[in-house]
Amino acid sequence: MAEREPNAHQFTLDEALGADTTRFMDLGNPDYAYMFGFLQADGHLAKGAGQKGSLTVEINVRDISILREFQRLTPYNSSVTERTRSTNYAENHRSVTWTLCSLEARTKLNQLGLPYGRKSKKITPPRVEFSRRDYLRGVIDADGSVGYTGKGFPFISLTTASTAIGAYLCHYAKKITGAERIIKRNARDAIYNIVYTMETAQALSAHLYYPGCLSLERKQAAADSLTAWSRPAEMRAAYTKRRWNEREDRILLEHNNPTSAAEALGRTIQSCGLRLWRLRSGRVPMPASDK
Repeated sequence: MAEREPNAHQFTLDEALGADTTRFMDLGNPDYAYMFGFLQADGHLAKGAGQKGSLTVEINVRDISILREFQRLTPYNSSVTERTRSTNYAENHRSVTWTLCSLEARTKLNQLGLPYGRKSKKITPPRVEFSRRDYLRGVIDADGSVGYTGKGFPFISLTTASTAIGAYLCHYAKKITGAERIIKRNARDAIYNIVYTMETAQALSAHLYYPGCLSLERKQAAADSLTAWSRPAEMRAAYTKRRWNEREDRILLEHNNPTSAAEALGRTIQSCGLRLWRLRSGRVPMPASDK
């Protein structure tokens, strides 16, 4: 019987298959950031007996290509299977499921913030460095919508039960578009419905769905189509908050009259009256002298 070499290297299965697992779920990588956002919103991580368990994602068969991409990005054995079943919406609904069983992969995903079991209210943005717009695109691809309203206006939206995810989208979108949203759960099912429309939707969707990014093909096409919209000539221009500056404050105080100040400043009488009251009551500081 041949003796084993004392310094022989013990190859793992991953090495034998040529798989590199060290970079799996590096959220600085745009593709993994997107994938993680999608999994948080639409994946299910389940525990089994002992070390058994699985991660599954089931979606409409029309979006099978994204699960093939997840399979390609994952250096562990996984499968993509199809099935047809009856649902409340269709008698013959065709779906496709991606299944990943590796304990190592599941542990990594769980540590990054994908909980086991019911998770809709628990998920939060990653607490490590991550590609932000790719992550949010993944969340919106799974639980959001992009397109046109019934009246033909551009929109992009997210439906989520997670306060942390809803608040993060609002925070990020404000930095990109300047539009502010205050999230509030709806009364019917305690879900947040966050919606951006018109030019704000165009700007946000163009930022999230940039050329060549990993995404659902139909939502990428919808986002691309929003660029063709322009506000009708008869529609009032989108409101943009105009901040007061010290020069305008001095002119307002010199006039000491909302009506005449409004004409001089090109502002509304209501705006000038409110600002004058805030200055006089000390709710905003008086302007510095221009001398």
